[in-house]
Amino acid sequence: MPGAGGMSPCAACKLLRRRCAKDCIFAPFFPPDEPQKFAYVHKVFGASNVNKMLQDLPVYQRADAVNSMVYEANSRIRDPVYGCVGAISALQQQVAQLQAQLAVSQAEIVCMRMQHASTTIALGQHCKSPSHLSPPAPSSPEINHQNYRPPIGSAAAHDGFSAGSLLEN
Repeated sequence: MPGAGGMSPCAACKLLRRRCAKDCIFAPFFPPDEPQKFAYVHKVFGASNVNKMLQDLPVYQRADAVNSMVYEANSRIRDPVYGCVGAISALQQQVAQLQAQLAVSQAEIVCMRMQHASTTIALGQHCKSPSHLSPPAPSSPEINHQNYRPPIGSAAAHDGFSAGSLLEN
């Protein structure tokens, strides 16, 4: 905190080369052991602007404001053009890509479940059919070959149908 009483001045006062007063507005947020924190904020916003912003805020909001300024200043140092907006945009793009991948995976799961269910039903009907009835012939209108979908990993699966085409409908 303040330099009075033998303690070192806060990082802001040290960088600005001024005496750290007892009621220094920077002292609670920029301790002497974190000089880079204020250096970045000072470089991006300027000490007088930070001082004005902090004085205009209620005391209970100042810590959050300083954390936001430190984050933005660090982002501006890394990316001078976009700052934290560039990082947010990159994360939003990544979320969109992952959501698309998730939708494709969910569509593949639905296809696999439908395929499994139709296989189970077909096997179940064949096994449960009475002995005096024979299973329907393959050319019978009761079997709908248009609804058959080959396994996703098979070569026949690439005949124009894909899990991604479910997303387009």
